[in-house]
Amino acid sequence: MPGLLLRWLITTVAVLVVPYLVSGVRVEGIGGALLAAAILGVLNAMVRPILILLTLPLTVVTLGLFILVINALLFWLAAAVAPGIHVESFWSAFFAGLIVSIVSWIMNSAVAGGAGEKTVIITRWNDSLNMRRRKNGKWE
Repeated sequence: MPGLLLRWLITTVAVLVVPYLVSGVRVEGIGGALLAAAILGVLNAMVRPILILLTLPLTVVTLGLFILVINALLFWLAAAVAPGIHVESFWSAFFAGLIVSIVSWIMNSAVAGGAGEKTVIITRWNDSLNMRRRKNGKWE
């Protein structure tokens, strides 16, 4: 649960950054940003995979760039549902979605600290070997 809360706060910060970089987006306070980030998180978790699957041929033809359009549509939808955040046009939503994605990615990477603990289990017939890689890069 703390990871979910942290990602929500990171997305909130990303939403708060957007009006400073995109003139067509307005956020009216931290409450609107918190609600928009929550709605955006739910949309990204539930609706985005379905949209990506439905638009897979178009995404392949555009070499993945159509995912940016999906991000824009989801940001626009989140802004339409959340009070306190206003988006003027599709292009404002497009650049806002791009900025939220980039800022969230950078902040999540900084908080995660790069490579975390990884577990590798190697199984051969009846034997198994369980190895863990710590954050310092050493295996044990």
